[in-house]
Amino acid sequence: MKTLCMDTTNKYLVIGLYEDDALICGTVKESWKRQSEMLFPMLIECMEEAGWGSDDLDEVVITDGPGSYTGVRIAMSVAKVLCTQKKIPLFVISSLQLYAGLAADALALMDARSHRAYVALLDQGKFVMDERALDLDEIRQMMNEKNYQVYGDAELLDMESCPYDLLQNFIDLRPYYRQVENVHTLTPRYLKDQSAYHLEVK
Repeated sequence: MKTLCMDTTNKYLVIGLYEDDALICGTVKESWKRQSEMLFPMLIECMEEAGWGSDDLDEVVITDGPGSYTGVRIAMSVAKVLCTQKKIPLFVISSLQLYAGLAADALALMDARSHRAYVALLDQGKFVMDERALDLDEIRQMMNEKNYQVYGDAELLDMESCPYDLLQNFIDLRPYYRQVENVHTLTPRYLKDQSAYHLEVK
C-alpha cells in the first residue's frame, strides 16, 4: 500500500510518502504563504527520490482544516485531481489532530489571527473537545483549569510547544482517517466562531 500524505493548512508544507505505513520519503518545511509554489516541486522531488510515479499511489491523505483560507485549499486541490484521475481513495483528518498525534491530554493550537486561535482537546487522537475558534484569553482560562500538553502554535500563549512529528503523526492517526465518499464535493472546513464541529470517525 503506497500512501501520499499532504498538509498545507498552516505554516508548514508537509509531504510524506509511505509504503505499508513506513516512511519512504518526507519533508516538513516552513513555507508560510508559499505552499502553492513549493508543493509541486517538492512533491516531484519526493516521488523521484522514492522511485514512484503517480500510477503507483494507492491512496491520498490530507488535512481538511481548520487553517489558512488559501492554505487548506492547496493540498486539497492537488488531492482531488490525483484521486479523480487515478481513481484512488481520498482520506482526511483534522489539521489539529495532526499536531497532537496520539498524545494524551493534548491541547492543539493553530493561529487564527486577530487574537484568536483554532483549538481542540484530544486524547490519543480522539477529540475530547471538538475544534473551535476561540479568543486567546479563553484558551488561557482552559489552561488554568487543567495542565494540558500544548501542541502547535504554543507561542501564542507565551509557551513552548511539546515536540511533535507531523510525518509520523500522519500514519499514527490512520484509525481516525475519514474517507471522502465524493471527492468532488469535498470542501475545506473553516471555523470562524465558537461553534464546535462534531467529527464522525470511520
